[in-house]
Amino acid sequence: MESGSPPNAAAGRRDGPLWTPQAAESTNLRAFCESLERRGCGSFGDYTELHAFSVVHPEAFWSAAWDFCEVIAESRGECVIEPAADIYSSRFFPDARLNFAANLLRRHDDSPAVIFSGEAGERRQLSWSQLQADVRRISGALDAVAGIRPGDRVAAWLPNIPETCELMLATAALGGVFSSCSPDFGTNGVIDRFGQIRPRVLVAVDGYRYGGKDFDCLERLGEIASRLEGLEHLVVVPFLDSRPDLGVVPGAVLWEDFLASGTSGGGASAPLFAPLPFDHPLYVLYSSGTTGVPKSIVHRAGGVLLKHLVEQRLNCDVRPGDRVFYFTTAGWMMWNWLMSALASEATLVLYDGAPDPVRLFDLTDAEGITLFGTAAGFIEATAKGGLSPRRTHRLERLRTITSTGSPLSPEGFEYVYSEVKSDVHLASISGGTDLCGCLVNGDPTAPVYAGEIQRPALGLAIDVFDDEGRSCPPGTQGELVCRNAFPSMPLGFWNDADGNVGDDPPGVLGVTTGPRYRRAYFERFPGVWHQGDFARWTGNGGMVIAGRSDATLNPGGVRIGTAEIYRCLESIPEVLEAIVIGQPFGGDTRIVLFVRLRGALTDELTQRIRARIRGGASPRHVPARVVAVDDIPRTRSGKLTELAVRDVVCGRPVRNTEAIANPEALAQFRDRPELAS
Repeated sequence: MESGSPPNAAAGRRDGPLWTPQAAESTNLRAFCESLERRGCGSFGDYTELHAFSVVHPEAFWSAAWDFCEVIAESRGECVIEPAADIYSSRFFPDARLNFAANLLRRHDDSPAVIFSGEAGERRQLSWSQLQADVRRISGALDAVAGIRPGDRVAAWLPNIPETCELMLATAALGGVFSSCSPDFGTNGVIDRFGQIRPRVLVAVDGYRYGGKDFDCLERLGEIASRLEGLEHLVVVPFLDSRPDLGVVPGAVLWEDFLASGTSGGGASAPLFAPLPFDHPLYVLYSSGTTGVPKSIVHRAGGVLLKHLVEQRLNCDVRPGDRVFYFTTAGWMMWNWLMSALASEATLVLYDGAPDPVRLFDLTDAEGITLFGTAAGFIEATAKGGLSPRRTHRLERLRTITSTGSPLSPEGFEYVYSEVKSDVHLASISGGTDLCGCLVNGDPTAPVYAGEIQRPALGLAIDVFDDEGRSCPPGTQGELVCRNAFPSMPLGFWNDADGNVGDDPPGVLGVTTGPRYRRAYFERFPGVWHQGDFARWTGNGGMVIAGRSDATLNPGGVRIGTAEIYRCLESIPEVLEAIVIGQPFGGDTRIVLFVRLRGALTDELTQRIRARIRGGASPRHVPARVVAVDDIPRTRSGKLTELAVRDVVCGRPVRNTEAIANPEALAQFRDRPELAS
């Protein structure tokens, strides 16, 4: 077990570290530094020196990372980075030939590869040898029955179950392009996503279980299938019922029948792992924005593989035999990130159902989870609920907790160390679907400070810009950017106007950087990746993310990140949840704070909220209106939907309500009399 120093006394936590590693020399990160030293790249005393090297000498860094992480490839080629006039046109390992699935299925023994636990307590376990056999059988059916070839799309409307993992691996093995949505997405949400990419195969579930209730998917599936152009094969995985009635879904076949057809037809004619270019499309992921049709973001196999290997092995210290868990659905990029842990020879622990904290910490003990990944909202809610897992659970093997999805407050950090586990590496990480990875993340060799993300990602020239594109000094907020190319930059958007991703093969194999893609990331600061997050460096070399910059408040022309206000509310026990927006009013913008409370909103509580924000942030942060609501809308990955609430308050339509887990909550924000004056 990794060990660390206990947290400081509560009175001094904000000034000193909450955790200091005691076993830094035994980490993968330290071993990687030593490997660089043996290659003659210099010596590295800490992460900061390693990061500087990775940015100044990217070819040497990514070449060494490839070797250290043991990428399996038919060939690598001599060229590491093929430069271009624009960073989005740069290519990594242009001569390499590899297969993503081969890298994830590198083990063949009988130790566990995948462990699944359901909300009702059901458990399944697959060994590495079973996983490989299942993938071979599924790829055989995709090949022999569906005729899947490189570039063909296979879509999954599935929960976070072993079949979803296996289908992804089988698709990648053949060179197909995989895309997934969770079954809690409604009909229009699925069509808005899969309708753009025209999958040849759709694999769906008969239903799912959440919060103790069963939800049927078959009726919706019939409509979805009828509206997907180009769909040739519809397959249903039984989950709620071992033999579901497919009468309401014309043309559908059961999972086992589909696989048996592949076997009876002679199996796969193609090799199990097709060698493909580094830039071959692997995934289509979808932005989780709340307006317009989601962006269909195409990610390359080699880039995702190498980026995830670096993040997991070096930043999260994942090792062979570890057990890696992330609370996620198959519709969030953290599911894709979780799958890649197989490439580090770690066991995946999958869970599908409601995020009950006791259930998930029970799972941590039962399965010996070493990395527990979750959203910041889960940690904040667990703290609000008064749980103390360190008193109720052993958590003996737990070395790392990762938090993402939204900024984790300093109080959230402190809660982890005081009430979950004192000797754990809490890595707050931030990136996005856009890069299927992290821009800033953890460092297992450095102290953890409350409210701070520890370090910039290796190989990425992370910076914070002011409005003029100048670097901001520590403590000054600005726009989070990356000034150089990195392997997991998207190939582009599906069906971008002047690109060729989205055409029929062979066009699908090409690199595209169409106009929508360029506008999304490179228009704000030409030639620089603009993430759309409001951030600032700290004096410790870390970073604080203040929320999305497009949701940034701007009262009186002063830019304020919403996370600054949320942090002030953490210590008010009556406030269960909050969401803040900027409302145009009187020729300016005023701050409106909506709160979900334990009880009623009184004048005393309103004044206490305002006083806490004034004292914890500044007078400029104080909301002009504090309004009580019964529910607050969130995306399906747990993020606050600030832009959607702002649109409702301003009388604008919210077009992509399918991205919201509880869209009915939006009605409360419409025509509020408190906001009329």
